[in-house]
Amino acid sequence: MPPPQGKELEEIRARRQKLREKYLHGRGERPASTVQGVHHLDLICKNVEETIQFYQEFLGFPLVELVENRDYAGSSHFFFDIGNRNMLGFFDFPGHGHPPFEETIGGVQHLAISISPAQFDAAKKKLDDAGVDYLGPDRGVYDSMYFRDPNGVNVELYREELGIFDGRRLLD
Repeated sequence: MPPPQGKELEEIRARRQKLREKYLHGRGERPASTVQGVHHLDLICKNVEETIQFYQEFLGFPLVELVENRDYAGSSHFFFDIGNRNMLGFFDFPGHGHPPFEETIGGVQHLAISISPAQFDAAKKKLDDAGVDYLGPDRGVYDSMYFRDPNGVNVELYREELGIFDGRRLLD
């Protein structure tokens, strides 16, 4: 589907500006968050071992737990350490016919992982050496690389500190 153009695009941009004016408060004017942070994000995988190999062996996210899902017999629930006491989790559901990954309402558009400049360069080399297709860092977003995991999830490696977006500090 082509992106909006002309009058439709102008109306979308005007709506976004009204939302910014109504809801977006400056850093000093915002209330403190009511939560401590993301404990973990869980996604669904099609193959446990392939997912472990990709995230632990290829990207370097240590596997920290692998147990049976308490809600679905035979299903695995496993977690990777993604730094700062945050975890990325996965489930598999043997015998359940899941459709392939699709960007849809309520789905995952991409998972952005903050990495250091040195790790960014090492990851780029690793992706190049393995022949993994990716977008960036040469398309105007010099601090990001986007590629798909074995499950179709779009992963972004973002060469930016946590709490900073597009060079601007959003969180203290």
